[in-house]
Amino acid sequence: MNSPERGALMLVRFIAAALLGWALVDISLYIVVNHHKDLPVEIIPCLVNSLPAVAGVAVLIKAQAISEWLADKLD
Repeated sequence: MNSPERGALMLVRFIAAALLGWALVDISLYIVVNHHKDLPVEIIPCLVNSLPAVAGVAVLIKAQAISEWLADKLD
């Protein structure tokens, strides 16, 4: 694996990790705000807030293929 492919793989993995972190922070903020306002935590907003995590896991699974495609596009 040459340098552009390693860089593209690192970029793809970083984006996937950022999506996972974003979803985690988003869900935790929703739960904390609802507990502070004495409101019930509903499942639908939690599922909607977890969509970036699903995308992040999918990107992590296909990271090698996405990074090869990205390296080819950048060349």
